[in-house]
Amino acid sequence: MIFAIKEINQDENLLPNVSLGYRIHDSCASPSQSLRAALTLANGQEKVIPEVKCKGVAPIPVIIGESGSSQSISISRAVAPFGISMVSYFSTCACLSNKQEFPTFFRTVPSDLFQAKALAQLVKHFGWTWIATIAGDNEYGRYGIQAFSEKVKQDGVCIAFSETVLRTYPKERILKIVDTIKTSTAKVILAFASEGDLYPLLREIVQQNITGIQWIASEAWSTAARPSTLHNFKSLGGTIGFASHKMKIPEFRKFLLSLRPSNSTDSFMNAFWETIFGCTFKADMYDSMFNRCSGKENLQKVNNSFFDISELRVSYNVYKAVYAIAHGLHSLLFCQDKSLGATLCANVSNIEPWQLFHHLKDIRFTNRLGENVYFDQNGDPPASYDLINWQLNDKGLVEHVTVGYFDASAEPGKEFMINEDIILWHGNQSTQVPQSICSESCPPGTRKAVQDGQPICCFDCISCAEGEISNATDSVECVKCPLEYWSSEDRKQCVLKEIEFLSFEDTMGIILMIVALFGTFITLVMLSVFLYCKDTPIVKGNNSELSFLLLFSLLLCFLCSLTFIGKPSVWSCVLRHTLFGIAFVLCVSCILVKTIVVLKAFKATVPQKSTMKWFGAAQQRSIVCACTLIQVLICVTWLAMAPPFPAKNMRHHNAKVILECDVGSPIAFYCALGYIGVLSGLCFVLAFLARKLPGNFNEAKLITFSMLIFCAVWLTFIPAYVSSPGKYTVAVETFAILSSSFGLLFCIFVPKCYIILFKPENNTKKSLMGKGPSKNS
Repeated sequence: MIFAIKEINQDENLLPNVSLGYRIHDSCASPSQSLRAALTLANGQEKVIPEVKCKGVAPIPVIIGESGSSQSISISRAVAPFGISMVSYFSTCACLSNKQEFPTFFRTVPSDLFQAKALAQLVKHFGWTWIATIAGDNEYGRYGIQAFSEKVKQDGVCIAFSETVLRTYPKERILKIVDTIKTSTAKVILAFASEGDLYPLLREIVQQNITGIQWIASEAWSTAARPSTLHNFKSLGGTIGFASHKMKIPEFRKFLLSLRPSNSTDSFMNAFWETIFGCTFKADMYDSMFNRCSGKENLQKVNNSFFDISELRVSYNVYKAVYAIAHGLHSLLFCQDKSLGATLCANVSNIEPWQLFHHLKDIRFTNRLGENVYFDQNGDPPASYDLINWQLNDKGLVEHVTVGYFDASAEPGKEFMINEDIILWHGNQSTQVPQSICSESCPPGTRKAVQDGQPICCFDCISCAEGEISNATDSVECVKCPLEYWSSEDRKQCVLKEIEFLSFEDTMGIILMIVALFGTFITLVMLSVFLYCKDTPIVKGNNSELSFLLLFSLLLCFLCSLTFIGKPSVWSCVLRHTLFGIAFVLCVSCILVKTIVVLKAFKATVPQKSTMKWFGAAQQRSIVCACTLIQVLICVTWLAMAPPFPAKNMRHHNAKVILECDVGSPIAFYCALGYIGVLSGLCFVLAFLARKLPGNFNEAKLITFSMLIFCAVWLTFIPAYVSSPGKYTVAVETFAILSSSFGLLFCIFVPKCYIILFKPENNTKKSLMGKGPSKNS
């Protein structure tokens, strides 16, 4: 500040013929002491003098300070009613931007709102979702952590714990905070506090040798010299945080090296000299611990970081504050804009604080270092920071290395820049970014489930349910697959459902096809045998016409089973249901007529008056045709109203698309099946009644047995059909068709073919009429 004032006083253009002066008071970082010092400056009384009347105009027009936000709040509230402006160089509390409460407050350091935004972007950039916070127990810490927490929570970051510190805390409370740090799983800690308030805690952490913590520093201690030492580096090394832009002020080093107690009236000079050279001006201490200061010691031989002006940060904010006031005074004293009125223009002898305030809030200039200096409507400067990393150099000294920056005035998306390649993390490692998470990320195929009573960052990973996927890390919900898709085994993607139908390539399909063709072949063989032997008694005696028609219907039954194999199509769906229904009705109708013929033949007692003449071949054909015609009419109506069609069944089998034939009209389908059931039941009852008829020609027994097999197969088919999944449903139906067809074929025709082929001596009319010699004769 003194250097800037001297520089301005030597400038012939900024404030010509005007010399700036100053008074300095130490606040001792105490709000009450700060307020006392400010009021002393405001009323012009260096000492308390009773019964002194206050002057109408404050002897000072502006105050530079304070560094602490709490102190600045106290001072600004006290001097604002007098119109006295206050320009702070290090008070960052966002609360000070409230112009209704602090109308005359300005600062050359950005508000903590911007620092909170920068810190939030830093945390988001490195993926830290489980962090702890330590705040100073004052306005600076409370407002800063509050703003930071609000911003990071929008990004899904959780606060593991939040503690407060203050330099006046007892050691028991500090030890309690240290225990919290040691037991917590959070490995990244943001400390938003001043160096003085935080140092007791940091000292205890170093003493207990606590390592493995990645510290994030707020601007108040990110470049502090006391904690960033080699002794503390094991615990605090790799600390990263934001700080004001560094700047090198020309001629400043020369000014510092020219300081001498003999040519300075500053009360601080003797203390400064004693600290630099380790000597004393006090006579009573010459012979004890310190040498005597001569005042002529050479500053150029001193190796002290104080003289390193290449990284001025807070000091540069003071420099800007002084120049901002000087430009405000220049605008007040040399105002040319007559529209402002006489009240906002003044001469050096009658400057009032409120006049300087009005000019100060509108200043805008570029300083000699090329930086634009101005205040926005809240009294804040443009927000920009350097990202600082604590690193150990080759000389064993801790350096504050700039590894990035944050500029709030930059284009969206370009505010934050970081060079990760040059960052050293805790433990002096440069390759692996520290991790701080409450729960490991959920991989694709799983979703997050928040643990009861825990923050959202603490969760369990639950595998997606069947039919749902998640293809991103840390998915909150699983997404259902489209209708014709299903989730893969790892639940990471939706895949087309497996297409299933009873195909000719399947083992089961091949077996059923072979069995059906075998049945067709056997039927054709028996038909050939009957055709070849049509004039023999056994063929004639068994009603050859009905036998041929029955063999033809069985041939259709075997062939219709083939329509159930293969990919369903419109034609196959129509044929498999209608051909099956008509073929089985024709088959059962033939058996029914044969059963009636047997009953009529053996019940006729008087041949001349036999009713068989009313139940001849024409009548038999008519009954078969009539019974079959009813089924044909049912099928035609079915096809006209709602024919069967190929469909995709995705209801009963989640991971499969079953290609099947929808019956179209369930009523027509049940009518067709019901009609077959009625005929089968009637045929079984009649055959059962004729089972004990005498003679070798008792075909009713064979019909009874065949219908027993037929009914047993289809009654067993119902539960098997309902419980079979997918293509096995069709396989069960095909098996039932083939089984019942083979039952009828073997029971009715195999005994006859056996006699024809292997027992020709029994193929006589006499044998068939039962007139041959008996076994007992």
